[in-house]
Amino acid sequence: MPDSYCFSEENILVQLQSAPFTLGFYTLRFYTELGRPVNRITPTIDEFYLYPSGGTFRDCTYNIVMYDSRFDTYRGFIPPHLQRVADKTQFPPESKLAPHLLENIPLSPYTTIGLGGNARYFSTCTSTEQLREGLRTAKERNLPIFILGGGSNVIIADAGCDGVVLHVATHGVTRKVTGGTVEVSVESGEPWDEVVRQCVELGDAGLECLSGIPGSTGATPLQNVGAYGQAVSQTITRVDAIDTATLQDVQFSPAECLFGYRTSRFKHHDAGKFVITAVTFQLQHGGMPSIAYPELRKHLAETVNLDALVPGAPALSAVRNAVLALRRKKSMVADPSDPNARSVGSFFTNPIIPQEFFVELRAKWPEIPGFPVGGGVKIPAAWLVECAGFHKGYRMGGAAVSDHHALALVNRGTTSTEILSLAKRIEDEVHSRFGVTLEREPVIL
Repeated sequence: MPDSYCFSEENILVQLQSAPFTLGFYTLRFYTELGRPVNRITPTIDEFYLYPSGGTFRDCTYNIVMYDSRFDTYRGFIPPHLQRVADKTQFPPESKLAPHLLENIPLSPYTTIGLGGNARYFSTCTSTEQLREGLRTAKERNLPIFILGGGSNVIIADAGCDGVVLHVATHGVTRKVTGGTVEVSVESGEPWDEVVRQCVELGDAGLECLSGIPGSTGATPLQNVGAYGQAVSQTITRVDAIDTATLQDVQFSPAECLFGYRTSRFKHHDAGKFVITAVTFQLQHGGMPSIAYPELRKHLAETVNLDALVPGAPALSAVRNAVLALRRKKSMVADPSDPNARSVGSFFTNPIIPQEFFVELRAKWPEIPGFPVGGGVKIPAAWLVECAGFHKGYRMGGAAVSDHHALALVNRGTTSTEILSLAKRIEDEVHSRFGVTLEREPVIL
């Protein structure tokens, strides 16, 4: 490789071809801010930075980061550990363990809460084969494996991860329309809200209420992500994965995923056994949106004429905009400028308790809300948290309850240890007062 990895628009091909390798070794990919490929270089871009997305300098796929010096802004998919202004051409050293791994990479920039230590070994994987190679390397050396997606639902220990962290950055969406249905297959690394946005704009109904949820698509079946009356289990038709024991590709039908409320086989009894590589959804092309959730229905009734909603993109866009507005009010969308968004979203799931137990609780607290769910009653965890004394804005050192949502624990200059201590204090107080056990939603590493 040449000493400098900075290329101008005029000499990028010349320098690549004059370097001690040929252009044929590499695939050059241009990305916009959301990771979607573009076919041309805009005239406002005057510098490029080449970096490896996996593999060694001679056999991996390279990506190009575009930098506009006039506005001091980057355009492209830039791993956080390469977001440097002082030295834009310096890369972390490759590991001696394997050429496709980097060592001692900070993980906090990869999370929405901005916490956690370093990864002992780290690899950004832009293909299923790179994921498989990372798994193989870890297995051969008996190292722990952690799969990192969008980082929106994980608390990483302050000490970091003493193993191999594989960051899923695969991209690709395919869409096949058959009559009134459309099959959408999505690579795991695709940003989830970008997928929802595309489906809404194309008039594909079934995901619109899941707008604004941060993270990557591959995490959605694991958590059975849901919001505002919709869940991914309602539209998933297939989950593709790698079996970590055999490194073979496997597929799961919806029934085989064992979906439940905010859970699946991938989260509990098969946790760590599979790495999800793609998810396929069946949506209704030109369909009407789902408006089942009371808060969403009320907001729409106040802001749009529900009777005038046109099926397809117009109606779906109205629902998406409403969901985004509701989530934004609660600081539940990814927004670097919002200090209350430095969280992992809802830290606790809504508990479902037996009907008999709910009757006992209501005798003591007549105002307790509850919603019938499959033979039990779902209680809003936010109500339990606030009634246990943890109001919005509550602080314990640098860990806090969001000013806008009682279930979001926020980083206000804290540590993972302190966030978990606050979570434990909330759990203990809720159990002591109500006899209800709260279940944590994020993955704790």
